[in-house]
Amino acid sequence: MELEVYLAETAAHAERQALMLQAARSRWQETGALTPLEFAGALHGLQVLVENAIGKAKHLLKAKNHAVPVSAYDAFELLAQCGLIPAVDLSAWQKAVGLRNRIVHDYLNLDPRIVYRLLETEGYAFVIAFLRKTEVG
Repeated sequence: MELEVYLAETAAHAERQALMLQAARSRWQETGALTPLEFAGALHGLQVLVENAIGKAKHLLKAKNHAVPVSAYDAFELLAQCGLIPAVDLSAWQKAVGLRNRIVHDYLNLDPRIVYRLLETEGYAFVIAFLRKTEVG
């Protein structure tokens, strides 16, 4: 797949996830809780959003002729070193990758308050903003 097409697809997918997370946020604000199904949907949305960003990070590095690291943490570190993301955002990216890893691998120890806090503050907005950008940089 051509990079421009890939970037357009990642942006479109981010828009769908943003709408779903916004619906979960609205529901939570209206009722003070999510049903188990809604909560699972929010978790899945956050997971897929971060996975989309990890894929994009690696594609951008490849497009810039950099070695593509296996680790998502390393991919965002390299993006920051290359100036493709602000270095000040690196901590947020590390937390996002950590959340994704916890959702996938350590779900029994995931504190639901973290998810509700992310919904309340739209703490995932920087991921959506990254995915909406369709230029290579």
